Amino acid sequence: MTTEPLRFGVLSTANIARAFIAGVAPSQRLKVTTVASRDGAKAESFARETGLPGSHASYEALLADPEIDAIYNPLPNSLHAEWAIRAVEAGKHVLCEKPLAASEAEARAMFAAASRHGVALVEAYPYQAQPQTLKLRELLQACAIGQPQVMQATIGFTIADAQNIRLDAALAGGALMDAGSYPVSLVRLVAGERPEWVEAAARWTESGVDRSLVASIGFRSGFLAQIACSFSTGFHRHALIAGDDGVIETSFLNHPPAGGGALRLLVKRGRENRGDYEAIEVESRNGFLLEAEAFVGLVRQGAAHWTGASQLESLDIMATLEAILASARSGRRVALASA
Repeated sequence: MTTEPLRFGVLSTANIARAFIAGVAPSQRLKVTTVASRDGAKAESFARETGLPGSHASYEALLADPEIDAIYNPLPNSLHAEWAIRAVEAGKHVLCEKPLAASEAEARAMFAAASRHGVALVEAYPYQAQPQTLKLRELLQACAIGQPQVMQATIGFTIADAQNIRLDAALAGGALMDAGSYPVSLVRLVAGERPEWVEAAARWTESGVDRSLVASIGFRSGFLAQIACSFSTGFHRHALIAGDDGVIETSFLNHPPAGGGALRLLVKRGRENRGDYEAIEVESRNGFLLEAEAFVGLVRQGAAHWTGASQLESLDIMATLEAILASARSGRRVALASA
């Protein structure tokens, strides 16, 4: 097994690309070497500011670069599928920002292309690489709260700029497709299966995207979940999972808490009203770093080293997001087709 760092190229000079580059900089297992933009001068400037040795004046040039092993794709949602498919066709592994695509059909096409070309393609959820979430998985697998019965997961913050691309319907924007993909992915992680149905309501912007949305999600097992997401609230990110023998609360954060410190889970075991919550503190590091190093493990050592969403989970997440939007627009319950 090679010990050389996996060489990353970044598609776009978006703010999240800047944060990703800074986050993974300490790693010895990977190195971001190059950025691409459709504006060559912008790419050069971005490379100087972030300390990258290379830049390209087109996305095509980055994909053709033989010195690049993998692509980080933080493009707008509507462009994820096109450029992820182009990247895997060029023989590059792809770490694609969430949500993986704008539809389940696009996501299936992306995975099919990756399989044909023998490269890795995964969806980026930094919180899933955090020890906080790894511990949550461990507790659920050990039935620490029995069988999960109901769950609530919510996330929100304020976007005041009407020109923000996350409010652009043409780019598959909206609160659900941006922030809401996190609680939906967490629900899928806890449920372990594709939903049977969803029912949603939303408040819409003049541009036609959801600014705030709530949804109920039902599963064949009987598990029920509710998610909420918003671009019109103070920052919050919280989930409560109630089983038939206890409760877990988590912030499912991507990165360490503001001001530093450990992440933690709150666990109350048993069915009784009395009893204190146990605070389980875990190490917290930059989520981009943890996620990217897990991605290197996937590429170099196999799927057992990947801590994030599997292909099946990503397809289920995408199907759920589609169904929730359809329900919010129609005002009706929407059933999901089997995977």
